[in-house]
Amino acid sequence: MGDDFVLGDRELDVMGVLWDLGSGTVSEVRERLPADLAYTTVLTILRNLEAKELVTHTTEGKAHRYVPRVARRAARRSAVSRIVDKLFHGSPEQLITQLVEDEHLSADDLKRLRALLSAQERKDGGSKR
Repeated sequence: MGDDFVLGDRELDVMGVLWDLGSGTVSEVRERLPADLAYTTVLTILRNLEAKELVTHTTEGKAHRYVPRVARRAARRSAVSRIVDKLFHGSPEQLITQLVEDEHLSADDLKRLRALLSAQERKDGGSKR
């Protein structure tokens, strides 16, 4: 299992349910999905995620209980890295600039971002310019 993986929208929905629950059967996942998908569709998505080594399963009677093998944080890191590479020429600064310019960040968001940047700068020993 590599650190770089791509999840489709439905796969991401299923993984979100598994991350929230910790594990789930097909029925448990299906009833918590935002879209009304057929049982067989959810089963196929879980099997595809297992083939990608993103989930594993244990047997519980006649059902399988699926468990995420990758943490939500790792998925976030992979997704953001792909976005930065593909859309922002490898520049995280351009991504943040886009978010600020599009006004997707509230005043509280900006305050927390400033605090994170200050903490990172102190950790790195000041500016590297």
